[in-house]
Amino acid sequence: NRQGDHHFCFLSQDEIDSAVKMLLSLKMSYKAAMGEEYKADCPPGNPAPTSNHGPDATEAEEDFVDPWTVQTSSAKGIDYDKLIVRFGSSKIDKELINRIERATGQRPHRFLRRGIFFSHRDMNQVLDAYENKKPFYLYTGRGPSSEAMHVGHLIPFIFTKWLQDVFNVPLVIQMTDDEKYLWKDLTLDQAYGYAVENAKDIIACGFDINKTFIFSDLDYMGMRAFCEDAQRDCSQLKAGMFSNRPHQSPYSPPQDPYFRMTRDVAPRIGYPKPALLHSTFFPALQGAQTKMSASDPNSSIFLTDTAKQIKTKVNKHAFSGGRDTIEEHRQFGGNCDVDVSFMYLTFFLEDDDKLEQIRKDYSSGAMLTGELKKVLIEVLQPLIAEHQARRKEVTDEIAKKFMTPRELSFDFQ
Repeated sequence: NRQGDHHFCFLSQDEIDSAVKMLLSLKMSYKAAMGEEYKADCPPGNPAPTSNHGPDATEAEEDFVDPWTVQTSSAKGIDYDKLIVRFGSSKIDKELINRIERATGQRPHRFLRRGIFFSHRDMNQVLDAYENKKPFYLYTGRGPSSEAMHVGHLIPFIFTKWLQDVFNVPLVIQMTDDEKYLWKDLTLDQAYGYAVENAKDIIACGFDINKTFIFSDLDYMGMRAFCEDAQRDCSQLKAGMFSNRPHQSPYSPPQDPYFRMTRDVAPRIGYPKPALLHSTFFPALQGAQTKMSASDPNSSIFLTDTAKQIKTKVNKHAFSGGRDTIEEHRQFGGNCDVDVSFMYLTFFLEDDDKLEQIRKDYSSGAMLTGELKKVLIEVLQPLIAEHQARRKEVTDEIAKKFMTPRELSFDFQ
């Protein structure tokens, strides 16, 4: 409950039978969504998509997204229009963006203007609630697998911070340190330590302490004691969280199967379905076909990088859409669709007009790759430096207050 107490109850045989039926139904839904049986003791492996084995397979069909794997053969990245069709979600179109602007009275965030948050489920219902002065809250999370966070990890939190500001609503952030303890080679103390350190980076994004609750599964949900008492059986426990207030969750597509299951279960037990927002994937420096990794410091810009490290990484490792020679580049121009420096600017450069001018200049050959990388470096260096300055101000005491169960400020009547 809200005070963090833990309660136990005894179930009748009928209740147990009902729960077993629901579990079997959920396992069938999982198999339909994932293409394989659910196994409690291990996550699925890396199944190849079944649609791309025939002679007529296309490049777009080779995109593969599940909670553990994101694969694409295209240097442009995932085909998001096809992903929307596959997931059965709805495109965030101009009409919806205009409605958000009317409801909030604020200019839409650049992530909306540029299609970085591209897909949703039931966002109109959240806007209905907001326009009718009915309460809702925001929910997002982080899997703290290491102390090192990179700029890609900031994307959902930058956007959630904006949502909290424009809608003026509470926010719950879940740190799934129990999951990382189960699947990574971590001790309980390491997993919890990463959760607290990651929480400090999240807090540094500027969330309102009076409207934000961050919780560790190991701490808040009693998982630490459970895991200490039953190390071998710990993976059997699956935790869920519901509220009788509707909520909205910004996250990336790999988590969608979990939320689809939540949306299926919630009405059966008397709770509203969460509305969902999906973001595009943030590319590794080496290109949209490669994977960012905390163990590879050159795969992304990390929140601990110095100005010099940022400059070196961008110049040396950022995949270029430029031509092989200056002469060819001047004649044929660069390819913004595959150029990682340009992709990063779409995430972090606020000025739409400047971004469009860069697109035109690079595509025409008027701007060279080195000049484009210089622009990105000049955007990233102050962004990271300002984050580091805010992070230094987040003390253990501040983190503890954010992670303490308490009443959150709520302006709805």
